[in-house]
Amino acid sequence: MKKIVSLFMIVLMIVVFVGCGKGNETKTDNSDTTKKDTSQTDKKDKSNEKATVIRIAYTLSPESHYHKGLEKFKELVEEKTNNQIDVQLFHSAQLGSERDAIEGVSMGTLEATLSSTGPLANFSKKFMLFDLPFIIQDRTTAFEALDGQLGSDMLSSLDSKGIRGLGFWENGFRMLTNSNRPVNSPEDVKGLKIRLMENPVHMETFKALGAQPVPMPFGELFTALQQKTVDGQENPLVIIDTSKFYEVQDNLAITGHFYSPAVFMINKDFFNGLAPELQDAINEAESEARTWQRDYCIDLEEKLVETLKSKGMEITYPDKKAFQEATQSVYDKFKDEIGEDLINQLLNK
Repeated sequence: MKKIVSLFMIVLMIVVFVGCGKGNETKTDNSDTTKKDTSQTDKKDKSNEKATVIRIAYTLSPESHYHKGLEKFKELVEEKTNNQIDVQLFHSAQLGSERDAIEGVSMGTLEATLSSTGPLANFSKKFMLFDLPFIIQDRTTAFEALDGQLGSDMLSSLDSKGIRGLGFWENGFRMLTNSNRPVNSPEDVKGLKIRLMENPVHMETFKALGAQPVPMPFGELFTALQQKTVDGQENPLVIIDTSKFYEVQDNLAITGHFYSPAVFMINKDFFNGLAPELQDAINEAESEARTWQRDYCIDLEEKLVETLKSKGMEITYPDKKAFQEATQSVYDKFKDEIGEDLINQLLNK
């Protein structure tokens, strides 16, 4: 009996010892797993913390020159910052009209936008300068002015609105389209309902030509043309093509009545809050992307007249001198508001 009891005690001790060993082993495994999972979570969180998001809103499509240039900017800035900045592109007026986007940047509810100069007259009167009809006749003059002191002063005029202007991008000379008749002279514009940006100089210009200006957000334009709410519109060739206005417009007049740059803007407080090396990377990327985008537009524009002709548009080449004479009154109306010295500075380039 004693032998049996002793044997039972030995077996019991072995069972208890093995059970404790397994319990410790399981506890150790769980502890290691938990530690590993926590480490991965911490690593992921730190990675997310490093990425500063810049949302850029614009009204044009993914096929547009804006989008192509901003894709280049995204590539460059993310490369230069080692992905510490995450650039997110919102095309096709996903975040509203150009004016909505500019106001968002001004208030800090949006980081950045690329917009035509048209709506900027509502934020700084100096931007009316580029809206004067035929004030710029060639790109060499335009780039020299925009990249020089004149352009720098104009961008600085946005500071008081909470906006930092990074640079002037290419939009091109604006041409006139309509669904009613070919345009060869100012007389042919009379009576046409022309969609325009919400810009006083643009509207006054077309009033001087006898048209009926209809201010309208770009996102509503194609439908308005399709439904004949308006007869025509005016935009650079690249926008006329990528927006497929040839589907709802028969006539294209190569007027070049306005030269239309685009302005790349970022919220001033957001930009100033970034580390200096990130600010430098953004400035460098913007400059390189701007040059790339300008070259892209120039190369594309050379082919666009024939492209639009092949898509069914009738092309006319009006006498620009007649249009200049018909719109001279616009200069007289806005010279005090814009500044006669500023106007002369650009005219004498």
